Amino acid sequence: MKLKKELKVIFLNITIVAFSLSLFGCGEVEAGKENYIMGTIVNLKAYGSKKSTRDALEAATTRLSEIENKMSVNKSDSEVSKINNNAGFKHQKVSEDIYYVLNKAMEYAKLSKGNFDITVEPLVKLWGIGTKNAHVPSLNEIERAKALINYKYLNIKSKKEAYLEKKDMAIDLGGIAKGYAADEIKTIFKEKGIKSAFINIGGNVNLLGKKTDGTPWKIGIQNPLKDKGEYMGVLTLEDKSIVTSGNYERYFIENGKRYHHIFDVKTGYPSENGIISATIVSEKSIDGDALSTTTYVLGVADAMNLIESIKGVEGVFITKDKKVYITSGLKESFELTDKTFTSKNIN
Repeated sequence: MKLKKELKVIFLNITIVAFSLSLFGCGEVEAGKENYIMGTIVNLKAYGSKKSTRDALEAATTRLSEIENKMSVNKSDSEVSKINNNAGFKHQKVSEDIYYVLNKAMEYAKLSKGNFDITVEPLVKLWGIGTKNAHVPSLNEIERAKALINYKYLNIKSKKEAYLEKKDMAIDLGGIAKGYAADEIKTIFKEKGIKSAFINIGGNVNLLGKKTDGTPWKIGIQNPLKDKGEYMGVLTLEDKSIVTSGNYERYFIENGKRYHHIFDVKTGYPSENGIISATIVSEKSIDGDALSTTTYVLGVADAMNLIESIKGVEGVFITKDKKVYITSGLKESFELTDKTFTSKNIN
């Protein structure tokens, strides 16, 4: 369904091609940069003086590379890989970045009663979703992987050491690292004097301030049942993080069935609890990143109850029967634009 022509929407999965720099007025410019970092497309747009935007984008790119080098499970010399390689043997010294993210991950593991668990890596590796080796494992393989998943066996010392207590355990920060990175970029932009910016790290959107004309940003939520770029609703927001987890992001099809990348660690299979898209609006993107995964797995009733209980956090949840559930704080900020979906309330 088309919106009015004057409504300009930025999609959560927006792609900005290449580097751009254009005059904006009053000595300010709009500067944008696209990179492939952290295993995803990163799009950054900043508004300010030519020098401040240039400095901000350069500093952001450097910072993203630092985070990737520490947190990527695909880099053999990353801190995460070192923690995994030493599982069951010895503690691994970690940086302030890793220490912070691990503690946040543990916070959400406890809050979600283990539905969010960064020790999921054995299951992620087994299924291989997003790689050329994607396949449905045997039940025995899944059970063996599940036996290695338990956040309670991740030991984090106050002296900045991490230790996985069982051999062959492994962590994967894919459900939280992008959120941390988006927050770090927002901080850099503020330090460089940027007042208005759009940060998109593989669908993790972080907004700095309002648009330059003083109006809020309009962010389109992807229709999970249609092609990329087709949205079903619009959020009108400023200075917030918006993160969506959906079954359309990474998946493969085997024998006519779709298998996506968001795992239910209790079953060992991709989650099938009714939700096909979970969007979290929050102050910090790291919180939205962890909570979008958590709520996707919980199912709509528990997801709504959890998000309503957390101050400053809101959510939009889409179920496979095309119902849309919106937490109370977003009633004035969300517009359902595709009327084939139905807005519902949890009684």
